Amino acid sequence: MKAITHIENALREIDEEVQSIVMNPKLSLNDKDDLMLPLVQQKRVLRQTLEDLTYLKEHPPTKKGGCGMARYRED
Repeated sequence: MKAITHIENALREIDEEVQSIVMNPKLSLNDKDDLMLPLVQQKRVLRQTLEDLTYLKEHPPTKKGGCGMARYRED
């Protein structure tokens, strides 16, 4: 699945961006928090999407039973 590759790349880019924010000595802690919050939220969504797509790749849905994602997720 190409989507998995794209999501993995996006996660790496977010990690790099967060790292650059953390290492920037010119930013105050509040500024760092403000800049990182949307990135952390994006990362959470991308990570869950990656887990879901990986599950579907490893356990393809049957025609009669659906994909079973509700049974897989913990939240």
